[in-house]
Amino acid sequence: MKIGVPKEIKDKENRVALTPAGARALVEAGHEVLVQAGAGLGSGFMDTEYVAAGARSVGVEEAWGAALVLKVKEPLESEYGYFKNQILFTYLHLAGAPRGLAEALLAKRTSALAYETLEDARGRLPLLAPMSAVAGNMAVTVGSYYLARSNAGRGTQLGSVLGTRHGKVVVIGDGVVGRHAARTAAAMGAHTYIGGYEEWLPEIRREIPDSVDFFLSSAENIAMHLSNADLVIGAVLVPGARAPRVITEEMVKGMPRGSVIVDVSIDQGGCIETSRPTSHSAPVFERHGVIHYCVTNMPGAYPRTSTLALNSATLPYVLRLANEGLSALRGDTGFAKALNTYQGYITCRPVAEALGLEDRYRPLKLKE
Repeated sequence: MKIGVPKEIKDKENRVALTPAGARALVEAGHEVLVQAGAGLGSGFMDTEYVAAGARSVGVEEAWGAALVLKVKEPLESEYGYFKNQILFTYLHLAGAPRGLAEALLAKRTSALAYETLEDARGRLPLLAPMSAVAGNMAVTVGSYYLARSNAGRGTQLGSVLGTRHGKVVVIGDGVVGRHAARTAAAMGAHTYIGGYEEWLPEIRREIPDSVDFFLSSAENIAMHLSNADLVIGAVLVPGARAPRVITEEMVKGMPRGSVIVDVSIDQGGCIETSRPTSHSAPVFERHGVIHYCVTNMPGAYPRTSTLALNSATLPYVLRLANEGLSALRGDTGFAKALNTYQGYITCRPVAEALGLEDRYRPLKLKE
């Protein structure tokens, strides 16, 4: 199969969908790999490394013209014209993306597979997890940065000073993002609280230190904790669907002036009523005296680590697609859940409902 790797064009997105080592594995399996010139530079991979691995360095149109196209982030409007009846494998976040992306994929009958809806045998999200971990760690450090008074923040340092903890961090969501954020905040020495569901408490307790306080994620509890929080991290996920708005504008109004919100759920529309997408070039805005950081590709700030972690997770699935095409989804319901659009229809119900395109939904039935 011919496999294309275009260069990412989202603002300051320096990750790449395939490392030279991954390219070598595909070439050794008998496939042709086309990597757009410069695609790996932001992650520290030179074009010569891809060529040495057996790939070809090509222009953007040739990379997009492959039967299987690998990306990191959802295509932007300027890339819609490259779509055709092909396989696209990337983070799509269709429920939180402009509706035009889904409509363009449907019009070109593109088979679009989303990293974030693929499940393993235990129902986990193995391709979302590595980037969620990076974003969870990063949410605390970037929040700490904007708390500095020089950045218009409250002036609270998150951390232990001569044995005394300073700063209150509230994490809403007990998944991979939330647990990484809570561990990082606690390790820094901040008073740390994580809101989630009681059914996950034993598992959460195995992963986060005893210094992190758990609370049930109810509206009343969230509002109470936000009233004196320095940093609030939104980490709510419903696979494939738009993130629920669990923090209302009234709750934000009740937060201290100069406090910071990091909405990691923004890729899926955001879990905070006052959030709106931002970029690495213009990462924050202020609303009701609260600084909001809502960058939609947070891990892109650490492309080397992120690319290596992502490729480690995606390569086994990429190899299966290259070897078998969409037949690789047959008999693997978790892999099949990655398919969001196929033959002009949406095959993921939460996506169809989020976009108001229920009439374009059709349960997956692969052609023989």
